[in-house]
Amino acid sequence: MLEQLLIFTRGGLILWTCKELGNALKGSPIDTLIRSCLLEERSGAASYNYDAPGASYTLKWTFHNELGLVFVAVYQRILHLLYVEDLLAMVKREFSQIYDPKRTAYPDFDETFRQLKMEALARAEDLKRSNPNPVAGNVKKQVQGNNKSGLEGGNKKKSGGVAKEGGGKDGDGGNGRRSENGHSNGNFVVAKDANLSSDVNGRQNGSPNVGAFDVHKLQKLRTKGGKKVDNAAAKASKAEPNKKVIKKNRVWDDAATTETKLDFTDHSAEDGDRNIDYVVADQGESMMDKEEIVSSESEEEEEEEENVGKKRKPDAKNKGWFSSMFQSIAGKANLEKSDLEPALKALKDRLMTKNVAEEIAEKLCESVAASLEGKKLASFTRISSTVHAAMEEALIRILIPRRSIDILRDVHAAKEQRKPYVVVFVGVNGVGKSTNLAKVAYWLLQHKVSVMMAACDTFRSGAVEQLRTHARRLQIPIFEKGYEKDPAIVAKEAIQEASHNGSDVVLVDTAGRMQDNEPLMRALSKLIYLNNPDLVLFVGEALVGNDAVDQLSKFNQKLADLATSPNPRLIDGILLTKFDTIDDKVGAALSMVYISGAPVMFVGCGQSYTDLKKLNVKSIVKTLLK
Repeated sequence: MLEQLLIFTRGGLILWTCKELGNALKGSPIDTLIRSCLLEERSGAASYNYDAPGASYTLKWTFHNELGLVFVAVYQRILHLLYVEDLLAMVKREFSQIYDPKRTAYPDFDETFRQLKMEALARAEDLKRSNPNPVAGNVKKQVQGNNKSGLEGGNKKKSGGVAKEGGGKDGDGGNGRRSENGHSNGNFVVAKDANLSSDVNGRQNGSPNVGAFDVHKLQKLRTKGGKKVDNAAAKASKAEPNKKVIKKNRVWDDAATTETKLDFTDHSAEDGDRNIDYVVADQGESMMDKEEIVSSESEEEEEEEENVGKKRKPDAKNKGWFSSMFQSIAGKANLEKSDLEPALKALKDRLMTKNVAEEIAEKLCESVAASLEGKKLASFTRISSTVHAAMEEALIRILIPRRSIDILRDVHAAKEQRKPYVVVFVGVNGVGKSTNLAKVAYWLLQHKVSVMMAACDTFRSGAVEQLRTHARRLQIPIFEKGYEKDPAIVAKEAIQEASHNGSDVVLVDTAGRMQDNEPLMRALSKLIYLNNPDLVLFVGEALVGNDAVDQLSKFNQKLADLATSPNPRLIDGILLTKFDTIDDKVGAALSMVYISGAPVMFVGCGQSYTDLKKLNVKSIVKTLLK
């Protein structure tokens, strides 16, 4: 049953809702659709699933781009209504005929909608009657096709004089092997569990399949081999039930073995190692506080647009100069998808060459096509420039964060509450978490904020020493407990220590972990749940392409799946590293923001403490479309 259908403008004004349905929706599916899909350029799929406590909805929508209208239908996900798309198309057609920009209410559309709904339901019923069980029909065709191919294969092998495959030790004589229920089974390959499919196939294939490859013989041999292995494993387990295999340490040159652990952490005072020189805390102004100037014009961009316009359609040359000039002056009636495809394909290829993930580039082009289809092309305007402008607006809308995260403001707010502001740095191996954590610490020190580091990477050798070196160079305290400790407990004790000594910010360093490593991801989820940090920063390389989507989506998915609370903490922001090594391949920033919805808060662009800056959205968009 349809839960709700409503029509609203792109400005958010609701023009009509179905009073006949009148069902109270649980949660806020429409607001979530606007916030997560329509504003984030994810409208190409035209379908969205929304989960609320006690209900699961599917939302489908369509646009009327010329009038600026959005038509949305909401129904229970479990129902799989077949007539929704047809109903939306009819509602769009009828409502666009009576739409008046000066009107804000359309009570007379209720009767029209009732008739359209009855018509859509009747079409769906006719479709069901014409094809009552499409799945069974497909299975029947597949079985018949397989039986036919099996018989043809047997006849060919007979005529060719080839030796029978089934003969030999098992004594099959080339005939099809009998199934367990007594019916002969032909060339239709059936798994052991599929008893129903095996029965249907055996009854339809009445004659044995001579010369066909005997799959059951191969399965029998495999099961025999598996049983032997199982028997051997069972005997071994019975002989030594309680004995565990432990790898012994290798002894070199007959030296005496020692049971000491490989933990060389010096737990003495901060001035224990005098070989490391202190640096002056002020290395200059951090690039975070400097504004980057971007030029507004680009000759290369204009040349690319001209090339796209020339390659737009091969039949444009045959129209003649008069028709082309007339079309550019008068404007095209309505843009169709076929008109947009050449320019969108060129834009997609350009985005992919700039290191944007293929999946993201495809979705972006679909969203831009959905926003332009049906619009009227303005006079003296080319399709390529229209698509280019729409893509530029979409990229700016994606890269500008949905919510403002001002760390300095939040630090002062936490200071008023007499608690430290906690930032956790997470990410995969080798992306530069510890180095960029030190850069963030230096930037905070410049703003007169007291910082303490927490060495919670108790897994990687040298991680504690690396962080201790940064702490000494910046002359800030560090909390560390060495190796082989629970990082969640270390972080908790560090936060308590920061509360006692009056530190404003705690920067928590964690071990690098791959997104598929479940034990380490579980430990990270425990650290975040136990300490409830104010900010979770994902540190990622600007060098990655398609892997950026996999990393961020799986990090968020694992944090959500392994969390013990109903409202799990996910990635709040992104820190992009090694940005100075990629030239114009800046697509990783777009891929990460698009897949997670989290803003890029810091960009690492060098080796010194000052090489940390903000993401310049205009510069990124210009580089992507250049």
